Amino acid sequence: MTGTPVIQVDGLTKRFGQVTAVNNVTLSVTENKIYGLLGRNGAGKTTLMQLLTGQEFATSGSIRVWGEHPVENAHVLSRVSFIKESQKYPDDFKVKHVFRSAPWFFAGWDADFAARLIEDFRVPLDRRVKKLSRGQLSAIGVIAGLASRAPITFFDEPYLGLDAVARQTFYDRLLADYAEYPRTVILSTHLIDEVSALLEHVLVIDEGRILIDEDAETLRGSATTIVGARAAVDGFVADRDVLHRSGLGGLSTVTVTGLSESDRAAAAAAGLELAPVSLQQLVVDRTSGIPTELEQSA
Repeated sequence: MTGTPVIQVDGLTKRFGQVTAVNNVTLSVTENKIYGLLGRNGAGKTTLMQLLTGQEFATSGSIRVWGEHPVENAHVLSRVSFIKESQKYPDDFKVKHVFRSAPWFFAGWDADFAARLIEDFRVPLDRRVKKLSRGQLSAIGVIAGLASRAPITFFDEPYLGLDAVARQTFYDRLLADYAEYPRTVILSTHLIDEVSALLEHVLVIDEGRILIDEDAETLRGSATTIVGARAAVDGFVADRDVLHRSGLGGLSTVTVTGLSESDRAAAAAAGLELAPVSLQQLVVDRTSGIPTELEQSA
């Protein structure tokens, strides 16, 4: 893995009673890269991020953020932004109070950028936070996360409350601002297809364990879907690593890994069709039991 590590995790485990939420996780997060932290509800995503941001104590293992332990460490946490969907605010706060107080917590807060985002997301500044819709609450979170320009920014699915147009606005603003002001961004999400173009590195967690920790481009190019007559497909994929298989009548569709250029030429000569595999489908195929959209509506 290239780049300077900003987070190093070794043998990290977190238990809540008899439940192991994070199970012996070891990983590195490098600076100035966009990560996708993917997994089902209850897989351990939020617990892992709470550990990395010093909000939970590990049962065992170690965490270092810029070489330091994050728990009760103002030097570390002042450079970290953690935005979650269930963010709480004082009962009497209006939206404008949230953004006025933001510079107290984020040294890199850009008020002009925040003002543009407030306009983009049509957030009512004079409305009390407790009177906002779920979508408006989500907009506050993504504005705070983007305008904080924290060197490490975590988004724990705050954008799920946004409609499709607003989510696309978030992705566009994130990508444009990241290009101008690089930082490390970790997106926790179920909506893999929507964010796949943003991701540079993919982490998949299931039952507390990291199942995939790979460069996104490498992962995208690691598998191919083969479509054709069942007998021809079965003959071609014999002894290959098959990730997924389906069929209808005499047709068969199989996803395999590790095709070389000569393999591709041989498949074409056999009358088989080759197609790339989406990042979402690849994650689904490589993680047993994870359904389409990773239970996005759950």
